[in-house]
Amino acid sequence: MDINYKVIGKRIAVRRRELGLKQAQVEEMAGIGYKYLSNIERGISIPSIEVIMRLASVLETTPDFFLIGTKNEDNLSNINMIIKNLNASQLTIANSFLNWLIQNDDF
Repeated sequence: MDINYKVIGKRIAVRRRELGLKQAQVEEMAGIGYKYLSNIERGISIPSIEVIMRLASVLETTPDFFLIGTKNEDNLSNINMIIKNLNASQLTIANSFLNWLIQNDDF
């Protein structure tokens, strides 16, 4: 599988612009070096998984959006469809699990 870093960079740039953020702001918030984001967005630099994770957090999206183009809305729609089919007991467990995920944001 070929990874197109220019496409990944473009997705990052699009999301950054959607949020009205400048490159320098995102670099500071993500703790990455000066001009590094510019190089990533142009497909010159290849970001590590850690940097992808930081950028996803700062840009309020998921790493899979950058890597394969899946948007949060797609994930939320799928989750919503699954939740609709759960019974009361399953909903309680799902709620507990989601709260656990929020409290353990190491993922």
